[in-house]
Amino acid sequence: MIGRLNHVAIAVKSLNAGIAIYKQTLGAKVSAPLPQPEHGVTVVFVELPNTKIELLEPLGANSPIAKFLERNADGGIHHICYEVDDILKARDQLKAQGARVLGDGTPKIGAHGKPVLFLHPKDFIGTLVELEQV
Repeated sequence: MIGRLNHVAIAVKSLNAGIAIYKQTLGAKVSAPLPQPEHGVTVVFVELPNTKIELLEPLGANSPIAKFLERNADGGIHHICYEVDDILKARDQLKAQGARVLGDGTPKIGAHGKPVLFLHPKDFIGTLVELEQV
């Protein structure tokens, strides 16, 4: 069902500080910041040869990332994203197997302009999983 790893998302207090680490310290190519108000975050993507790192900064006090940073003051890995060919088929198959889809189960458009869904971390070894349709 799942395809390749699309990205690993890291929550950060400061997008600028995260960009500096990846750009200046590690020499990576980093995208321009992209506000995602429907998800409550501003993101950048660190481009790697085989995948991407997504840095997430809270966009407003009600951001789910703000809540994550309250529990994890230094930031850290927030979720991993896998590609799927058909997000609705994947959703239905996962739900039939007992996995919980967060929200109302309707895909939203993610930072790449493609449909995404999130799966409950308690069903995936404590890891929040994002599915993105390719």
